[in-house]
Amino acid sequence: MKVQRLLVGKGKTMRPGDAEEWVKEYYEIEVLIEDPAELEVTKANLTGLIDGWLSHSKPGRAPAQSREPTWDSAKIKWVEAQGSSGPYERAEDVNSQDFKVMVKGLAAHKGRFSKDGFFYWLFTNGSTVGRKKTKTSLG
Repeated sequence: MKVQRLLVGKGKTMRPGDAEEWVKEYYEIEVLIEDPAELEVTKANLTGLIDGWLSHSKPGRAPAQSREPTWDSAKIKWVEAQGSSGPYERAEDVNSQDFKVMVKGLAAHKGRFSKDGFFYWLFTNGSTVGRKKTKTSLG
């Protein structure tokens, strides 16, 4: 079976304050997959993107500005690695404050998100982070 298109959708239902009316918010993204080996990374990337949209949404209001502490990936030691979906970079820089803030942010976003042209994910051990350039940043 060759996957050519991937459709990822997710939503949530919210009740603004004490209002009787409930508001449903749903996002769906469809992409073309050229390399079947990229299926899992692409699915995780799209799910993380939708989770980000849903986590910042409030009924009747524009998304709030992020109040999360910031971190700089350039201040984290990254090591090249090879995975089942190809090359990526990994970090276990537990002595770096930027790394610690990044790990907390990942944990708050279900272990994955995209930032500055990279898709980041937290390994199940909770102390290792992987990253890979997103398709759009490969140019």
